Amino acid sequence: MRGIRPTRRATALGSAGALVTATLIAGAVAAPSATADSRHGQDREARGVAIAAARAAKAGIDWRDCPADWGLEKPIQCGWVSVPVDYAHPNGKQIKLAVDRIGNTGTKKERQGALVYNPGGPGGSGLRFPRRITTKSPLWANVSKAYDFVGFDPRGVGHSAPISCTDPQEFVKAPKADPVPDSYADKLAQRKLARQYAEGCAERTGRAMLQQMTTPNTARDLDVIRAALGEKKLNYLGVSYGTYLGAVYGTLFPGHVRRMIVDSVVNPSRENIWYQANLDQDVAFEGRWKDWEDWVAANDASFHLGATRAAVQAKWLELRATAKKNPIGGVVGPAELISFFQSAPYYDSSWVPVASVFSKYVAGDTKALVDAAAPDLSDTAGNIASENGNAVYTAVECTDAKWPTSWRKWDRDNTRLNKDYPFMTWANAWMNLPCATWPVKQRTPVDVKTGKGLPSVLIVQSTRDAATPFGGAVELHKRFKGSRLIIEKDAGSHGVTGLVNPCINTRVDAYLLTGRTDHADVTCTPHATPKP
Repeated sequence: MRGIRPTRRATALGSAGALVTATLIAGAVAAPSATADSRHGQDREARGVAIAAARAAKAGIDWRDCPADWGLEKPIQCGWVSVPVDYAHPNGKQIKLAVDRIGNTGTKKERQGALVYNPGGPGGSGLRFPRRITTKSPLWANVSKAYDFVGFDPRGVGHSAPISCTDPQEFVKAPKADPVPDSYADKLAQRKLARQYAEGCAERTGRAMLQQMTTPNTARDLDVIRAALGEKKLNYLGVSYGTYLGAVYGTLFPGHVRRMIVDSVVNPSRENIWYQANLDQDVAFEGRWKDWEDWVAANDASFHLGATRAAVQAKWLELRATAKKNPIGGVVGPAELISFFQSAPYYDSSWVPVASVFSKYVAGDTKALVDAAAPDLSDTAGNIASENGNAVYTAVECTDAKWPTSWRKWDRDNTRLNKDYPFMTWANAWMNLPCATWPVKQRTPVDVKTGKGLPSVLIVQSTRDAATPFGGAVELHKRFKGSRLIIEKDAGSHGVTGLVNPCINTRVDAYLLTGRTDHADVTCTPHATPKP
């Protein structure tokens, strides 16, 4: 899941994966149907990660000032950790993962080790995490006294052997076709684009690398990073997809976890990864979209978009129809509108900016909307990053699990959902459809569960989250015995630990600083609603 995804997308939302004839490259270990063979493959990978971790522990990390163009100011330092592309062959081809850190702000005595962060995606970079200290974020002042803050680019992302599926400038070019199909021909055109994108992933990334772009391998990479840091056990904060990465890590390496917080949780059930996860998102996004429309209506004095949800929705449909007929500024059609407007149901911090741009457009200012929603073809670095993020998202979700290969199933499921949940459904479907014709073998997801040595994991979740619906936190809570769940009721911003809510913030601090959790699960009132 992308929020599993970046807020601006040239396409839309979704999860990933589907099966095409698997061409097994030498050394790639897929998960065959036979349990014994599968177990053998996992044993080889377990041995491989132990070898790689021992090697990393011995080598350590050669910390230096970060490259100037990475945008990471001193005293943040950067370095590299080598990992095998394929853990079944730990002495085979290696790639380098970019990592960064900033030391704890407290005394030597206060230090409790490194806190490693993943922001989600798949495809998100964690390298900006140490900037929470350099920018003096008050939410992290207490925790930063005890921990070095460590970020990394996962395999395939950013500076860590980046992968690609299509030309970045083509990827962002607009306007794209309306995701909501009007005809059979529209669906055929989208299916052709999805197949071409899947083929592009194989051509530009290579099948050998594509086959190894999985969550379990990223979890193994995380364990090698732990070893390279000189940490016996991992302290980890994962948000969105980072929660699934944490759940898989906790399953594969339960005895290597010291403290773990997962925030805005992907449902880790094998049946959910990843096709069902996207269908569930479509429903949740519609609910949170309505929450935003209610808020806009309640603030009609500021935005003048209508005093009821129905009035705001009518304005949205009018905008959509206008953009479909004649793309605004020649570049903003329905697909670009969805990419921009979806940030409102994602994050409360986007409520005011999105409503303001919408309000300006209705008042006659089209420039604000074009500036916000259209791609900037001159921003080649940003476009490369956007394309790379989408490539990793697709590669990991498509390779992680077996996806339906029947177009009839995709068509039936999304046509049905679109009737009641139209905001994201078709956009989400097309984003993930490359998984239906995926050019490498798809795996069987890890069976997430409690293993020997796993400590109490802290789970944080809002009830109206769109990208990772509430049921995901409940499911992981059941699977990780002894875990504690903090619920933010009647809220839905994605990424709860980054918001000001003392009921949550104090408990996050207490857990990371002392390991203590409440004796029972806790329900908190929502954080403050944005003000226009």
